[in-house]
Amino acid sequence: VKGRKTDKEKFSGAEATYTVECMMHDKKALQAGTSHYFGDGFATAFDITFTGEDNKPHHPFQTSWGVSTRLIGGVIMTHGDNNGLVLPPRIAPTQVIIIPVAQHKEGVIEANEAVMNRLKAAGIRVKMDASKQSAGWKFAEYEMKGVPLRLEMGPKDMEKNQCVLVRRDNGEKSFVSLDNIEEAVKTMLDAVQQGLYDKAKKNLDENTYACSTVEEVKEKMSTQGGFAKTMWCGDEACELKMKEIAGVSSRCIPLEQEHLGDVCPVCGKPAKHMVYWGVAY
Repeated sequence: VKGRKTDKEKFSGAEATYTVECMMHDKKALQAGTSHYFGDGFATAFDITFTGEDNKPHHPFQTSWGVSTRLIGGVIMTHGDNNGLVLPPRIAPTQVIIIPVAQHKEGVIEANEAVMNRLKAAGIRVKMDASKQSAGWKFAEYEMKGVPLRLEMGPKDMEKNQCVLVRRDNGEKSFVSLDNIEEAVKTMLDAVQQGLYDKAKKNLDENTYACSTVEEVKEKMSTQGGFAKTMWCGDEACELKMKEIAGVSSRCIPLEQEHLGDVCPVCGKPAKHMVYWGVAY
């Protein structure tokens, strides 16, 4: 959910803080990426100046961005499972891991290398593990690392001019001809990407609900978790009251506003904004 922080939740000293509030798989919120507009407040306080076109010193207007490790944490906590990381293909350092099956047999390593080189030529980030570890060890290792696709090929597959592709997100196995392996891998990576997005979006949609009273927010949070959206008068006292009664903090004033009523659910005064509330990390 893209939005602006309330004055209480914004960065101290900033004129405005914009945020991406993400719902984790346990229905808690993560402030995953923020940008702060400082105006010239910090530049004035620390006497930071530049020489303008008029050849006089001026204080610059500044921004600060927090789009780094929190986004990585968001990816881990949104998509990860009990076997480890699950990385979306677009950001995975390795998109495909090739595991040669019965690699001690003649020609197996070479055949797998040939497939790897074809995929590399097609612009796919691919690696092969020809170490002496067992196949089971390798499967578990790259599942834990979140590699989106596993490609397996052994002597029987070579005879049939095929390989096995295994998706990390759902464990689904497919037998694919080597004739069009580049297209098949790209199609499957797109499917994994879309599948992860759809699952996360479903979690967000199914656990976001409109509320009209503080008691309703409290009841929903205690039974379901997720995000509650309500109207709000803009008064910090009502924001604090919501936290005291329902145990939630304001996540953001979303850029895409909805009209859920005319009054603040806390004080009953005319509402100014629609706000998302939730329990955050």
